[in-house]
Amino acid sequence: MNKIKSYQGKYKPGEVIPYKISRSKIENFLRCPRCFYLDRRLKVAQPNGPPFLLNSAVDKLLKAEFDIHRLKGVKHPLQREFGIDAIPIPHEDLNLWRENFHGIQYLHPASNFLVTGAIDDLWQNPAGEYIVVDYKATAKGNPVTELEDTKWHDAYRRQMEIYQWLLRQLGYKVSNTGYFVYCTGKRDEESFNKKLEFDINVIPYTGNDNWVEKAIIDAHSCLNSDLIPKSSEDCEYCKYFNERTGVEN
Repeated sequence: MNKIKSYQGKYKPGEVIPYKISRSKIENFLRCPRCFYLDRRLKVAQPNGPPFLLNSAVDKLLKAEFDIHRLKGVKHPLQREFGIDAIPIPHEDLNLWRENFHGIQYLHPASNFLVTGAIDDLWQNPAGEYIVVDYKATAKGNPVTELEDTKWHDAYRRQMEIYQWLLRQLGYKVSNTGYFVYCTGKRDEESFNKKLEFDINVIPYTGNDNWVEKAIIDAHSCLNSDLIPKSSEDCEYCKYFNERTGVEN
């Protein structure tokens, strides 16, 4: 993969060097254009939340486990258990595509954005289509067996679709169906015994990436405006700021 010279951080209107923008920043734009603008154009970022280190550990271990089967060219037991006709597939760029600060990269000509997104895994079906796979970990009373009608799961759906879109822009044949390997920590065990047990479900999702192109163009227009956008009605950061400002003034 040829490295494309780009910059990130504070956006500079009129800059000819491509601007690197991650999948998560596009998601931030969709959630609240105002917060996105303040972050990317004016460098006033939202407060960072705590790192999800247990989730990262699950992610790392799953990658290592699927890589064992990738090297052997055989199905993972979870693929057999859930009747998925696919195998973990090797690819020369997979390690780069997994890196958070590299990921899959595509230079979007209309915006001059270098759009990036780091995938967790890549499978392939008998038709030769690549399958995007994302790992998720949580701890709830009941195992997660399907995507729910929540803003968090809506964001997961968009995450999958951007990954599918990125691979298609690079010329790959990509299945509309991706999978979430969803690990739910068991909280009702009798004792801890230095280990955390998980229920694991492989959840299919049929993506539709038709919205991605417009979102990138709209994000580009947002950053090139000299007007700060209005707050989203459901943005918790803007609500906090407005309520605090109202009290203090």
